[in-house]
Amino acid sequence: MPVDQYIGGIEHAILHLMYSRFYTMVLRDLGYVHLDEPFERLLTQGMVIKDGAKMSKSKGNVVDPEDMINRYGADATRLFTLFAAPPEKDMDWSDQGIEGTYRFLARLWRLVTEIREMPGSSSLQEVPASVVPVMRKTHQTIRKVTEDVDKRFRFNTAIAAMMELVNDLYRAKDAAIGQPEASVLKYSVEQLLVMLSPFVPHVADELWECMGKSGRLLEHPWPEYDPAWAQGSDTVVAVQVGGKLRATIEVPKDAEQSLVEGKALEDANVKRFLEGTSIRKVIYVPNKIINFIVSAR
Repeated sequence: MPVDQYIGGIEHAILHLMYSRFYTMVLRDLGYVHLDEPFERLLTQGMVIKDGAKMSKSKGNVVDPEDMINRYGADATRLFTLFAAPPEKDMDWSDQGIEGTYRFLARLWRLVTEIREMPGSSSLQEVPASVVPVMRKTHQTIRKVTEDVDKRFRFNTAIAAMMELVNDLYRAKDAAIGQPEASVLKYSVEQLLVMLSPFVPHVADELWECMGKSGRLLEHPWPEYDPAWAQGSDTVVAVQVGGKLRATIEVPKDAEQSLVEGKALEDANVKRFLEGTSIRKVIYVPNKIINFIVSAR
């Protein structure tokens, strides 16, 4: 049977793919195998670009990840590389970019430790009206992250969706007043940690234990979304800065530009890429995309 997934750089595609297809077809014609193609799916990942040039050892422009790991930790470094760009696109390396993911992990840590102190457990008895949006957002996030990781390899948008859930949990945490509300928040946090585990395994395991859970998240089953909760009246809008995807946000369908623009400007990653620039124009396609056209100050 063919290989499920081939992942390789485009610069190797001619030799690797041509030779593998050639040998597969020869073996097929000789009757040794019964397949036409050696691979079910192909993904050619992009290059890492630094100062406008492809990063490579021969050019001497590589960045030693050990320096970043020593300063920010392995999880922040891993999260930054996965969040910076879709896997098939070139990634512009930025030493400042990792600071955003480091701040996100610190913010996540504060959130979990504060929700841990709330009364009750994560066992759901009821979902009060005040936290229905959180419950809905949790299951919508599970659905999106599952599809982005399993079907599309869109790790950057999966991370963006989990960052949005963290923002929603912060807002709900400040408004939660009783045990039923706290139980929903704890339930949501636990699902979030399971989803974050492949991206930031060390931090996720520490916070899992912080929530009073036992065992490693590596062995924990992946969360499943409830279709009834995952349905909603919201739609996902891509946020671009200068034509490049920087975040995705959920807004009501057919939302006015002012509402979408306001929520987009609240996103931490969007803020980072808008620093030091002036917004010259905003292009908004309802229910699809909002693009901030900028110029340097």
